[in-house]
Amino acid sequence: FLLISSADPAAITPQDPTLTIGSSLIASCTVDPDITLKVEDLFWTLNGRRLPAELYKILNGTALSVILNNLNGSKQQSGDNLVCHGKDGRILAGSCLYVGLPPEKPTNITCWSKNMKDLTCKWAPGSEGETYLHTNYTLKYKLRWYGRDNTCLEYHTMGPYSCHIPKDLALFTPYEIWVEASNRLGSTTSDIITLDILDVVTTDPPSDVHVSRVGDLEDQLSVRWSSPPALKDFLFQDKYQIRYRVEDSTEWKVVDDVGNQTSCRLAGLKPGTVYFVQVRCNPFGIYGSKKAGIWSDWSNPTAASTPRSERITGVCDPKSGEQNSTLRRELKQFFGWVKKHAYGCSNLSIKLYDQWRVWLQKSHKTRNQVG
Repeated sequence: FLLISSADPAAITPQDPTLTIGSSLIASCTVDPDITLKVEDLFWTLNGRRLPAELYKILNGTALSVILNNLNGSKQQSGDNLVCHGKDGRILAGSCLYVGLPPEKPTNITCWSKNMKDLTCKWAPGSEGETYLHTNYTLKYKLRWYGRDNTCLEYHTMGPYSCHIPKDLALFTPYEIWVEASNRLGSTTSDIITLDILDVVTTDPPSDVHVSRVGDLEDQLSVRWSSPPALKDFLFQDKYQIRYRVEDSTEWKVVDDVGNQTSCRLAGLKPGTVYFVQVRCNPFGIYGSKKAGIWSDWSNPTAASTPRSERITGVCDPKSGEQNSTLRRELKQFFGWVKKHAYGCSNLSIKLYDQWRVWLQKSHKTRNQVG
């Protein structure tokens, strides 16, 4: 027996049900017998779309039912709107249908600490992730051997499945971290991960990145930067990566063998070309941690251009041309030796090579002017 208040012309049962995908539902709309409404004049809509009359069944003089088979997931997490209407389209009553799936076990929890001052964690919502229902995710953490459960409060800081713990974290003690997921159809919990803050440290990008020309060398640029200031007082090691690209390209080239120095020479570049350069840092071995560090974000791009080539072709003096050919061949051999023994950012014999290049260019200009 359904009691209808005098303020409501009708009522729908069941009210706001939760069902799994593929379920069937029989709902009924019962009108107030004191209102002059004919049941045969009523009709149903789902999310504003009129349902066909063959799905209806008159139960008695005041009730009309509708059957919905093999329900799909709700189109909106706030529920699908099932509405009973009078003949003129007036809304008599409504109900929300929540159709979806229970949450899946969250996976792939990864965390990092910015300058050892906080902790941010991300996770995946399961193999599919889509439950069609509003699903709450709660990140929990506690000290491994003692202490109470704590709940992370700042969500969505690094994407839809993330949370940020801003302060009050202990060092030298491992934490247990897990994620709980729940919705109208159930709840589940991820596996617990264990980590030490010192093992997941990342830092700000290197600061004061400067890119400059190397004298008149048209195929080289010098890159200098400063170590991340936030970690200057801590005992740790650091290593760096550089990446660079030409102005009109989106393809970056990465220099991996920079090591822990704060300067590097980029060679083999195109003359008269603008390059964008970025640097990032990996702090590792903080207070003796044996885990690999986490790369920082890339620094903001810094631009510089290589000098334009001033070589003159078509020299008339055949002897000068022969000399140029010999010098180019010797330069190619010497450059091959440098590349083999001082690859990347090592300073081995680079200064001698630079001096020879400057002398060679000056001698070219002198001979060409005389010619």
